[in-house]
Amino acid sequence: MVELEKKEALINDNIESQYLTFMMGKDEYGVDILAVQEIHCWIEPRPMPNTPEYIRGVIDWRGTIVPIIDLRVRFQYPDVTYTSTTVVIILKTELADGIEGIIGVVVDAVADVYDVKAIDLKKAPRLGSNIDTKFIKGITKIEQSMIIILEICKLIDLDELSV
Repeated sequence: MVELEKKEALINDNIESQYLTFMMGKDEYGVDILAVQEIHCWIEPRPMPNTPEYIRGVIDWRGTIVPIIDLRVRFQYPDVTYTSTTVVIILKTELADGIEGIIGVVVDAVADVYDVKAIDLKKAPRLGSNIDTKFIKGITKIEQSMIIILEICKLIDLDELSV
């Protein structure tokens, strides 16, 4: 029985997932490639009143109204002027109670797609109660880069949107 558990653990550790990575300033982040619906050129979203600052507004994507999250604001990066490399990554995710939704995230540029073994995805370090790591699924090292893999479902806080 113990031998079977060891084999299963070894198999699980070697399962690979693919992640689309993108740049925010000089930092590289990743999201599960299976969640990516499209990489869309930057278009100015329609602002929505009474939403958190990190929600830039909404766009119409193939007949679906999609909230656009500015990761620079969400992660407290300094503002920049959007350029030709600025894109919106359209993602399918679970928003709450098993309900799936579509969101878009504004990023500086798309970087690459990497295969990452489960064993190579490390937990984010605890940095104290004032540092919020809820967005982080894990951290991996690819060549000389540390890549933060995001927990997409945590990017929109539905409690912040409730009245």
